[in-house]
Amino acid sequence: MSEASGGRFLRFWTAQTASQLGQRFGMVALPVVAIETLDAGAAQVGYLTAALTACYLLVGLPAGAWVDRRPKRATMIRAAVVRAVVLAGIPVLWAFDRLSLGWLYAVAVVVGVASVFFDVAYQSYVPFIVPDRDIERANARLESSAQISAAGGPAAAGLLLRAVSAPVVIAVDALAYVVCAGLLATVEDSEPPRERKAGGESRLAREILAGVRFVVGNPLLRRLCVAMGVSNFFATLAMTLTPLLILRTLGLGSTVMGVVLGVGTLGGLLASLTLPKVRARYEAGKVMAVGLVLAGVSMAAFPLAGSLAGSLDESGSVLSVALLVLGQFGMTWGAVTFNIAQVSVRQRVCPRDMLARMTATIRFVVWGSMPVAAVLAGWLGSRVGIVPCLWIGVVGAVLTALPLVGADRLIRSAAPAPDAGA
Repeated sequence: MSEASGGRFLRFWTAQTASQLGQRFGMVALPVVAIETLDAGAAQVGYLTAALTACYLLVGLPAGAWVDRRPKRATMIRAAVVRAVVLAGIPVLWAFDRLSLGWLYAVAVVVGVASVFFDVAYQSYVPFIVPDRDIERANARLESSAQISAAGGPAAAGLLLRAVSAPVVIAVDALAYVVCAGLLATVEDSEPPRERKAGGESRLAREILAGVRFVVGNPLLRRLCVAMGVSNFFATLAMTLTPLLILRTLGLGSTVMGVVLGVGTLGGLLASLTLPKVRARYEAGKVMAVGLVLAGVSMAAFPLAGSLAGSLDESGSVLSVALLVLGQFGMTWGAVTFNIAQVSVRQRVCPRDMLARMTATIRFVVWGSMPVAAVLAGWLGSRVGIVPCLWIGVVGAVLTALPLVGADRLIRSAAPAPDAGA
């Protein structure tokens, strides 16, 4: 990169890392606030996770077309500020003894909606701050920082939870978004100004529909969408109950939960580093299928750890933590391997002017399944138990590789698509 573009990208990269850290802090701290501060049960934790992910059903489809119409940097700044403001209300209300589960649900919805717009915008922003020859390297760095944040964020949150209460950790989460917005305000880019066009609402609807039709009409993207949607559904089913498994079933505490999630997620960083060599030897379809199977099989470590809850002495506690770390490590290794491979495949078959809408359409299906899974997890967890519900998630996650059978043939026959227009 040139010195100018390198400086711009460094500020953007740092801002994106701050946003990633904020999201990871919130993923750990919000359930802990609900469980330890507000005495939430399995159903309430399920509702909270559903509130965080319902945004993909609410704004998942229009987000892509909306982001294509407006300056991406301004969209990201607004999203970061919104998240900072609403999260800052949690420690304030807690200090005045006014915090409630209803407020947590509302905050989760707002944060989730803002995150959708931020993520869609930042994934489309790189070409406006670095030259074409550096785009792949820039995206690799962004993915590495995302995985480092995924590893360090929960661990740091867990350690911080040992020293201060969960609502105070939320204040740190809000501060991360303030840093993100401030850094983005200093970034210069080459994105052209957007012109307002007549027929706004009807045009937006046509653009959304074009994205949906493209995904549904492409056999490869259709298979990927099914595999991703089902995989996310069962992963969410299991992960919604993980805080309850660690905090209540195993009684290991919030610090252990943060460390387990953080250390285990190092598997994602290793996946991002090893995938180029793996892809040099194996076709993308096989890599994606193996990634999904690895993630599902590794998830079995969670209910296995839960089965030790009845006789936990010191050695049993160590074994439970080891199983949780190993499961999280393998699960994230497989998931990130699948994710990087499928993103590359999608970019190859999608026209440039359709990328944001294609991404938004697939996110609508993939992430839109999460609130349904979260509510179902809360219902099942409170009736059949945490461990049996986790086993359901494991079996379903392993079976999600089936739609990828024959995917390599479709990938080989797919040619780079030209621009499609609105």
